[in-house]
Amino acid sequence: MMRPGVSASPVPVASPSSVETWPRGPRYNFGLQEALESSPSAQAGPTRSPAATSGGGAGDRSSSSTQPGSRPPADSSFGNRRAHAESTFASNFTFVTSSSSTRDPNHLQIIKTPLTSGNAQRSGHRNWTPQVGYSATSSSAVSAHSPSVIVTVVEGRGLARGEIGMASIDLKNPQIILSQFADNTTYAKVITKLKILSPLEIIMSNTACVVGNSTKLFTLITENFKNVHFTTIQRKYFNETKGLEYIEQLCIAEFSTVLMEVQSKYYCLAAVAALLKYIEFIQNSVYAPKSLKICFQGSEQTAMIDSSSAQNLELLINNQDCRNNHTLFGVLNYTKTPGGSRRLRSNILEPLVDIETINMRLDCVQELLQDEELFFGLQSVISRFLDTEQLLSVLVQIPKQDTVNAAESKITNLIYLKHTLELVEPLKIALKNCSTPLLRAYYGSLEDKRFGIILEKIKTVINDDARYMKGCLNMRTQKCYAVRSNINEFLDIARRTYTEIVDDIAGMITQLAEKYNLPLRTSFSSARGFFIQMSTDCTNRPSDQLPSEFIKISKMKNSYSFTSADLIKMNERCQESLREIYHMTYMIVCKLLSEIYEHIHCLYKLSDTVSMLDMLLSFAHACTLSDYVRPEFTDTLAIKQGWHPILEKISMEKPVANNTYITEGSNFLIITGPNMSGKSTYLKQIALCQIMAQIGSYVPAEYSSFRIAEQIFTRISTDDDIETNSSTFMKEMKEIAYILHNANDKSLILIDELGRGTSTEEGIGICYAVCEYLLTLKAFTLFATHFLELCHMGILYPNVENMHFEVQHVKNTSRNKDAILYTYKLSKGITEEKNYGLKAAEVSSLPPSIVLDAREITTQITRQILQNQKSTPEMERQRAVYHLATRLVQTARNSQLDPDSLRTYLCNLKKKYEADLSRTEPVPEKTE
Repeated sequence: MMRPGVSASPVPVASPSSVETWPRGPRYNFGLQEALESSPSAQAGPTRSPAATSGGGAGDRSSSSTQPGSRPPADSSFGNRRAHAESTFASNFTFVTSSSSTRDPNHLQIIKTPLTSGNAQRSGHRNWTPQVGYSATSSSAVSAHSPSVIVTVVEGRGLARGEIGMASIDLKNPQIILSQFADNTTYAKVITKLKILSPLEIIMSNTACVVGNSTKLFTLITENFKNVHFTTIQRKYFNETKGLEYIEQLCIAEFSTVLMEVQSKYYCLAAVAALLKYIEFIQNSVYAPKSLKICFQGSEQTAMIDSSSAQNLELLINNQDCRNNHTLFGVLNYTKTPGGSRRLRSNILEPLVDIETINMRLDCVQELLQDEELFFGLQSVISRFLDTEQLLSVLVQIPKQDTVNAAESKITNLIYLKHTLELVEPLKIALKNCSTPLLRAYYGSLEDKRFGIILEKIKTVINDDARYMKGCLNMRTQKCYAVRSNINEFLDIARRTYTEIVDDIAGMITQLAEKYNLPLRTSFSSARGFFIQMSTDCTNRPSDQLPSEFIKISKMKNSYSFTSADLIKMNERCQESLREIYHMTYMIVCKLLSEIYEHIHCLYKLSDTVSMLDMLLSFAHACTLSDYVRPEFTDTLAIKQGWHPILEKISMEKPVANNTYITEGSNFLIITGPNMSGKSTYLKQIALCQIMAQIGSYVPAEYSSFRIAEQIFTRISTDDDIETNSSTFMKEMKEIAYILHNANDKSLILIDELGRGTSTEEGIGICYAVCEYLLTLKAFTLFATHFLELCHMGILYPNVENMHFEVQHVKNTSRNKDAILYTYKLSKGITEEKNYGLKAAEVSSLPPSIVLDAREITTQITRQILQNQKSTPEMERQRAVYHLATRLVQTARNSQLDPDSLRTYLCNLKKKYEADLSRTEPVPEKTE
């Protein structure tokens, strides 16, 4: 990458500092140059020795070689970089790669491993590679016509596990494609995306493929792409901050709106940082500033919701208080497992677009609502599952050192695994009588014999009574006695010793209670081990008057806790005995795990089943708390008496419900109304209902029909953005530019009060131009505005519908003035409220003279603007024809009426059309 003040050059200069930035490691098989053999620079001669090239000119630098551990020669070979760059860019190449040496036909076969002698055939710049933990290469040679796409893949860790970031670049086409999406444990989306890209090389973090501890994602990718080069680099180069800087510096201006979309997509930013760093240093090429097309693509089969829209709609985080759950996630989240919660979160951010899949989920929710026994039976079983995905993650890891903590963790997780597998049969019983295809499919996945095989193997070693229990002492006891008796006699002896010590501790505390006539009881904590507790209600003595034998006295609410020197010594003996038990148990557990690893993949399907069932149960639970309805999917957005789901949760009473009707023939709604009349809330309500429908949930309405939205865009917030140094108006323009660049015919677009950050004339002009552009699309657009001039677009465009929020005027007896009563009801037509901004100003403390002058000026301006905005009879006739045509098309596509009802509907449609025509006068003759 070019830095400010550095001239464009085809080959980056490897200065000492830059070389030291990348710790030297073993060399790897990079399959880039094979894809570029058609370039003139790829025809260089055989590799030369360092001595032969140490003083070479520009023509030698491509084949110069450097010994491992040495630095690149700092000679004049890069002196004519600018001329080379200009000639290269004149040939429509935005990057240049140094020439490669002639390849041996068996080149890839020779250098399968990092330290093979075949690496000596590489050109010199290959020696300065990032420190890498693993590299795998394909066994087949790469032809000159092979793919030229390099892909970087990174996965979140901890709670973000399953969140995937991807960045890809085609070496023959200067375009970077970014993706970020949530995937499940099967990683189907990742594999599908990579297969679509057909990459030449895949790059991942070295932490994903530590020998003996590879991640599931790494394993699946290497298994599915055996003929693709695979490279790993250090995790620190996956830096989201650097990724954002790279995009700012390299993205061409026409596509710079991608910054708004990815600024909070941390994993795809990290991926692009590693990708560009890899290209820059390893492949020895550089891109000119502002030369790359960079775009973001959401995952297939899911709708795209940008981060700004997710924030505006409060999908996951409440904008007023990030700690409360007044969000769409909070409305729907009645999940019982961490996996179900994660799945719900990812589905809200990426709703489905496949109608068949959505309807399968809706069928499940409907069955759960209709069958109480199934609902409560499933909920009872699902609530007993632990975090299956986390359990799997820990089970497949092999610790580098056999520590006490590692042993204890492995034993614990084996007990968790036994607990999980024992729930498979109850889950099958709960699903046995279900009828919907999806639930039957999940029931079928539980028929996998591997569950029984693993459980039987575990039961041959682990006691039947060993199970997950709450409480650290309970779990410690379970871990101690997890392994059956008579498997290891030394283990049996150690456990008897441990039991005797615990009995001695209990006996000692009983003796102390009798000795001092105090109500002492034995307590335990993971930090302190065994200690003594005494209730403060049972004694009037203060803590400083307790027997001197008691030490480390502390008071907690209604009790004293303390210990004694003898108890501390016995705790140490107890811990020493535990360490022996854990060590011997660990050896047995490791042997058991090695036997069940070959069957453990069935647990990934179990994890997927549990999380999906948990989410569907959560949807059904949410429906029982409110009057939600099952949505339909047509080419029309029709909601009868729909309300805002989050507002319902916040308010004590049910929110005001409104109707919505948008079709391809009337796909642009202009919504007007006074401030605080409900415009913004209504826009958010439509988007939230759309998302709920597309994730398979019922929606808050009496009836609902939706058209699948592939993208959901919102422009609602009007705050300044200090982080990006953007004013209110500039932020509006960036957001609307992003919408205009990315919207398509299947988008849902919600725009609230555009153009308020500049003058009225400019605001109206911008709004008008934006509306006209959006009217060329078939996207469903709701445009809330205070510019009443926009309402007259309906005269020119028959697919524009005007709606407004009604208000009522009531007499304020205390101030002897009219007051506005908000009804929050949406009605058809242009608002009859004129100058409601002036009315709001009048209610405030603004001087009456100022308000009067403002009213007079406003009246004059309005009269001038409206002089030429009158509809003609011909326009009205065309509008009537247009609406008739769209209704007929819609009926032909979606009608499910019986013949008699359809005939009645068509007759009514004809009468309405004739009535509309009768209101139009004959078209007058045209005059000059």
